[in-house]
Amino acid sequence: MKKVYITSNIPDVADELLREKFEVDKNVDNKKLTKKELIEIGNTYDGLITALTDKFDADVLSQIKRAKIFANYAVGYNNFDIDYVKENNLIVTNTPEVLSDTTAETAISLLFAVSRRIVEADNYVRKGKWNGFSPKLLLGKDIHSKTLGIIGAGRIGKRFAEKMRGFHMQVIYHNHDRDLSFEKSFNALYKPLEDLLKESDIVSIHVPLTKETKHMITKKELALMKSDAILINTSRGAVIKEEDLINVLKSKSIYGAGLDVFENEPEINKELVILDNVVLTPHIGSASIETREEMAIMAAKNVLNVLSGRRPNNKVY
Repeated sequence: MKKVYITSNIPDVADELLREKFEVDKNVDNKKLTKKELIEIGNTYDGLITALTDKFDADVLSQIKRAKIFANYAVGYNNFDIDYVKENNLIVTNTPEVLSDTTAETAISLLFAVSRRIVEADNYVRKGKWNGFSPKLLLGKDIHSKTLGIIGAGRIGKRFAEKMRGFHMQVIYHNHDRDLSFEKSFNALYKPLEDLLKESDIVSIHVPLTKETKHMITKKELALMKSDAILINTSRGAVIKEEDLINVLKSKSIYGAGLDVFENEPEINKELVILDNVVLTPHIGSASIETREEMAIMAAKNVLNVLSGRRPNNKVY
């Protein structure tokens, strides 16, 4: 019987699907797997369901001889050396589309938490500081009728724009390529990155992490933003040079930021933690019960297909 290993404690629905045909083992404790352990697992099992925290660089992949599929439990796959994957025709899959709505909703949650100072207000009440209504207490910013800048008009970026439609916003976007259908559907305007940053009241980032997008937002780009602008990132932390963002937030050169991802996660820069103009969440963009289960099913089906001699549904290349 073929064997499958699940490297993180994903919903049990994946185990149930796979156990109909295969022997299945799982990292139920979510133990951080070392390079040596990943290589050993890859040479012990026929298929893997991997987590975005598992780093499959060229050195690791070159030493794995048994595993026939790496089903990544995420839409992103920057934890793989994709050049090596393509050169050696390895099968790596992801979980696209199923998490687009949920991640877009997380971005919206962060936006409102920042703009209306929800976390600050919650702490204020819990600490017993509230003595009654005050006209200037915890004043925030309106969202409606502002300019919304979307960096990355892929599945999640489009869902974000769709869900924000009711707030009567001018949508501008920057993308690798112009998307004429997106422009028509949302009356959106394509802008070079510099212009988008200058014109937007809200900037939401929805790009994958690649060689081209790593540190696409540095102090140079942040300096272009309006002093009362809000920055939201639910993509990957390294898209922003975190040290530069911290300096901007400390100087209050922008209104605030909402971050679900971090450059060196799970490590969080201590200076971020003490700032009151940033809302921080622990990479929960797709963390709804329904979505995480659908992701598990998708990953399991990709493994089932490959180990049964069929094509996977979501091969990344």
